[in-house]
Amino acid sequence: MHRVAVLAVPPVKPFDLSMPSVLFDAALSDGRPCYAVTVCTPAPGVLPGHGGIDVVVRHGLEALAAADTVIVPSTASRHDADPAALDALRRAAAAGRRIASICTGAFVLAQAGLLDGRTATTHWAFADELRRAFPAVRVDADRLFAEDGPVVTGAGSAAGIDLCLHLIASDHGAAVANAAARAAVVTPVRQGGQAQFVSTPLPARTGSPLDDARLWALQHLDRPLSLADLAARARTSVRTLTRRFTAETGVTPFQWLLQQRLLRARELLETTDLTVDQVAHRSGLGSGESLRQHLNRHLGMTPAAYRNAFTTRRKDRV
Repeated sequence: MHRVAVLAVPPVKPFDLSMPSVLFDAALSDGRPCYAVTVCTPAPGVLPGHGGIDVVVRHGLEALAAADTVIVPSTASRHDADPAALDALRRAAAAGRRIASICTGAFVLAQAGLLDGRTATTHWAFADELRRAFPAVRVDADRLFAEDGPVVTGAGSAAGIDLCLHLIASDHGAAVANAAARAAVVTPVRQGGQAQFVSTPLPARTGSPLDDARLWALQHLDRPLSLADLAARARTSVRTLTRRFTAETGVTPFQWLLQQRLLRARELLETTDLTVDQVAHRSGLGSGESLRQHLNRHLGMTPAAYRNAFTTRRKDRV
């Protein structure tokens, strides 16, 4: 059982504080929980929260010593976090634990010196403040989350969802992460697709005219899809489609399609015995060689290595 400690540094955002528990508790492999989550704080008891909502945390910093992953959600203590919490974080990092933050939780990691010389992100509104206060940190405000070695930092509150699902996918694969997303009724913002043989989340219904076009594209990833095809489904022009699509997703239509196809390919590699060429065809990537190139560029792994890694993990858990 992978142990996750969520470190509450008051004042806290109740949403950010509860988010890791919701997502990690929803991660199941062969019907069994993948994670045990403990929320902790330097002085257990009632903690002040944003919006007049106080929270009760029952566990102390000893939870960090027992954790495999430590997550620090957002906090208003951007420059004056509890010294005991900072010391506990340093000990966890020295012991080789994976450390993550959500939103302004990055300031706590920076106060502990864990971001020195690393690339990190936080909410865009606080990026300049993070740069000025901690010049040894390479701040990149253009990312949803930044992974630099064993340290992962997330942007705003909603990006914490992406970060948690990324950690689940890194540990157990895209299929488990997508099942957790569906169970928690959330949609991976930068990932998400409808694989033929596994249950994965569909795009969130936003009320946008492009919703139906994205849903249709996910159901036809094995086909060649053009901008004209998507525009026709959205009943708009190619120019308007491109502008609105990029504004809503942060990427161009072709970049989004590649993301969905790679996720489909990863799920098929994890959950089926299809050949590499068959996986490439069903995910719309064309040939096995094309799949190899894309997977190596994005994950640094061949399809065979990726499949073997997650097959081995499943055997280890039996």
